[in-house]
Amino acid sequence: MKRGLFITLEGNDGAGKTTMAKKALEYLQKKGYRAIYTREPGGSMITEKIRTILLDPENTKMDAITEAILYAASRRQHLVEVVLPALEEGTIVLCDRFIDSSLAYQGEGRKLGMDAIEQLNQFAIQGCMPDLTLFLAIDEKTSQARLKARDEKKDRLELEEEAFHQAVRRGYEKLLKKYPERIRAIDASQDLEDVEADVIDAIEKVLHVQS
Repeated sequence: MKRGLFITLEGNDGAGKTTMAKKALEYLQKKGYRAIYTREPGGSMITEKIRTILLDPENTKMDAITEAILYAASRRQHLVEVVLPALEEGTIVLCDRFIDSSLAYQGEGRKLGMDAIEQLNQFAIQGCMPDLTLFLAIDEKTSQARLKARDEKKDRLELEEEAFHQAVRRGYEKLLKKYPERIRAIDASQDLEDVEADVIDAIEKVLHVQS
């Protein structure tokens, strides 16, 4: 059986990753593909519990290295429990965040260093990298406006100061330059329909290569 396609969506908070992942899922399923949506941290019973710890606004004393290790642990469990079994069955996996989030948020945002975070996470994922990563690019002003418009409580990382989110943005910019063959930037400030069209176009191109 042919291995499935592993597609991840990345971006700063408020970029629209979840919305686009679910739009892509709907499109692929209508086209007759076997596809699932999942997220990080989370995606299974164990990893959802880790997610709660990581994003709880009350956990302000969490050490940066502790945070990085918890993300890597969640990623490993999610990979072996959800992602790898689906890929082995030939399913397309659409994942809301993956290793690039740790590189940007903990490597650059927490100033732990991308090399250290890369090493930690490669141990966790054992070389299972995405076939395609869609980076939803959005400016900080629009990102913050979208977060404020949400009718929900902000999580621990969303509550971080602007300097942190700017550092995360710089981290993603570094990744775009480092992995141009894997990461495709999508202008997420466009109208929803245009963003969706760009996302679908990028996925279709990878599907065409894989077929």
